[in-house]
Amino acid sequence: MGQQFDGDYWNERWKKNETGWDIGYASPALMDFAKNLPKNNYILIPGCGNAYEAEALFTDGFKNIYIMDISPLAVASFKARFPDFPESQILCRDFFEPHPRQWDVVIEQTFFCALDPSLRSRYEEQMSKVIKTGGVLAGLLFNTDFGNPHPPFGGSKSEYETLFVKDFTIETMEPCATSIGPRSGKELWFELRRK
Repeated sequence: MGQQFDGDYWNERWKKNETGWDIGYASPALMDFAKNLPKNNYILIPGCGNAYEAEALFTDGFKNIYIMDISPLAVASFKARFPDFPESQILCRDFFEPHPRQWDVVIEQTFFCALDPSLRSRYEEQMSKVIKTGGVLAGLLFNTDFGNPHPPFGGSKSEYETLFVKDFTIETMEPCATSIGPRSGKELWFELRRK
């Protein structure tokens, strides 16, 4: 198994302000997707970082949204910025540990690309456990190879299709039309339905 990039690794990145994944606002593609979700859905954002999407969605009436990050500094940063978010819905833990519930929707935003590629099949298996039958995994995946020995790790559409077909129906996996400037042409928007 490859390097796991644990909580200590991510805390160091936060301490050094090495947070290149942080775009400073909610992702346009994710906010467009959320417009069609029922507001009572139970939603999880793993590897949430500053969780701008959670803040925007909660403010918009999504009260069952939960965020998760392995880095205490990431969680502390979110709490400081958005103190009105319910403490019980902020989970400082490892995504691969057992979950207390299943989710209607899991939003993917730079979590997958932060994991060592050796963990991708484990990611798929864990998503199949934490998402309800008929639930959705949706978000953004890099459609490029960075050649990095460290995050972010890229990939390809064919690789992702092979990875997820076991437990999910691929409803959408296509170039993202609303990527932010620096990521334009390098991202796929995907929506998967849990079988």
